[in-house]
Amino acid sequence: MKNTNRVKTAVDQAVRRRNYRRARDRALARLANDYPYVYRNYLEQEKKVDENMGKKWLDIDGNTSLVNTRTQ
Repeated sequence: MKNTNRVKTAVDQAVRRRNYRRARDRALARLANDYPYVYRNYLEQEKKVDENMGKKWLDIDGNTSLVNTRTQ
């Protein structure tokens, strides 16, 4: 009985999380369309912070924004 309740709770939580992410993504898309310059500015700021921490970003064509400068 406990396992059934745990599974149901986990499924419900996953559905709520998915719905929240979908709504957040739709809102972000609307904001990006309404204020494209502000959105790009924020995006560039976040990209710089992430790159300073060593995280890679993918461009639209799938290329990473960090370049490996090590020579062979």
